[in-house]
Amino acid sequence: MLGKEKLKGHLFILLANVLFGINMPISKYLLPDLVQPESLTIMRMLFACIMFWLASLFMKKEKVPLKDIGLLFICGMCGIAFNQSLFLWGLSQTSPVDASIIATSGPIFVMLLAALILKEPITKLKAFGVLIGAGGGVLLILSSTYVSNQASSLEGDLKIVTSGFIYSIYVVISKPLSQRYSPVTIMKWMFLFSSIVLAPFMYRSMLDTAVFHRIPADWKEVSAIMYVLVGATFIPYLLIPMALKRIRPTTLSMYNYAQPIIASLIAVMAGQDTFSVSKIISSILVFVGVYMVTQSKSREDVERELAGGK
Repeated sequence: MLGKEKLKGHLFILLANVLFGINMPISKYLLPDLVQPESLTIMRMLFACIMFWLASLFMKKEKVPLKDIGLLFICGMCGIAFNQSLFLWGLSQTSPVDASIIATSGPIFVMLLAALILKEPITKLKAFGVLIGAGGGVLLILSSTYVSNQASSLEGDLKIVTSGFIYSIYVVISKPLSQRYSPVTIMKWMFLFSSIVLAPFMYRSMLDTAVFHRIPADWKEVSAIMYVLVGATFIPYLLIPMALKRIRPTTLSMYNYAQPIIASLIAVMAGQDTFSVSKIISSILVFVGVYMVTQSKSREDVERELAGGK
């Protein structure tokens, strides 16, 4: 049985990935004809930065020492700035199918990095669970009726791989920070650093966005942008450190596989895709993989066993 706090962690990260999954078709609607990738990226960063700093004004002030400010800067670069920029850059040079399949490598990166940095054990159950979940994700993507006219590119694929690896670094190194600070404190610094680094290169694209110059405004476009800013940025990035405080990084990363499931369900309901047995099988594989990783032994479990055997 899951403890109350761990259950909260699972619910937080599941909700975050549901919101990310809903964002896929919405972002597809906006990009690139209505909003350029660079414009949407910097809008997300600036909006979230303002929102998290405003939220911090109504919370107990947390003093962050200089060494942790440096770590938050690295987290901001890995978890937001470089991760999002490289992914969009890579996606513009390769096919969405390639990008989706490559993205399933995320939990594998997290598992390996957690073993190196946090000394989390790689048990047979955990490794098998990660591979089963990855298999479910790949099967879901390959069974989709969506066909891309965009050719694959080795350069684009490598950028997607790098993006996933960099995000995995963030998931692992931010674990200790999630134990010491509130999610708002963590995110206000991460989005501030990301905005400072990327705004000089992307602000012009945001100012030139056609949506902001159209009178009267197209509320369908405005609503889609607001969902990306609030539903797919502010709320999920608030939930991620809340989940990371309660569950292990590898377990958290496994919920990434929920995103293509949600996106696929939306596509089916919108008539953009078809329902199939393979989608059911792939969904079962994903959640079996998540369950197996959840049931695998943590470092604390191994340490308790060793202590009990002495």
